[in-house]
Amino acid sequence: MSDKLKINSPAWLDEFKAFIMRGNVVDLAVGVVIGAAFTGIVGSLVKDMITPVIGLITGGVDFSNLFVTLKGPVEPTIADAVKAGAVTLNYGIFLNAVINFIIIAFAIFWMVRLVSRLYKAPPPVAAGPTASEKLLTEIRDLLKARAE
Repeated sequence: MSDKLKINSPAWLDEFKAFIMRGNVVDLAVGVVIGAAFTGIVGSLVKDMITPVIGLITGGVDFSNLFVTLKGPVEPTIADAVKAGAVTLNYGIFLNAVINFIIIAFAIFWMVRLVSRLYKAPPPVAAGPTASEKLLTEIRDLLKARAE
């Protein structure tokens, strides 16, 4: 008896293999890896090229120390207020995050626009008639010839 030992894998394992090998999952994984690499490019673009220009235009305004003390002693900085145990509403940090988001979104928009223009897809080629359309054309022509 030379039967090979057969190990049955659970059904869920086969389903998982099928799921993981589908095109969408592989495409998503590639997109995540490329997105992670692209984050460095966008971060450098914003930090090293766009933000200095905006800082020059606005005189280096930084909103990160704008806050309102809700409870506790009023201090001149957020760090001092936190150290004193005050409860603060840090709207300046939020405002900086919104401004950074807008800058990043704008930079990505222009980069995607540039790439889209560089790699335009070729215009779609008009497809010829399908087999059904050819058959219907032949039938029409035969009926027309019969009527004449």
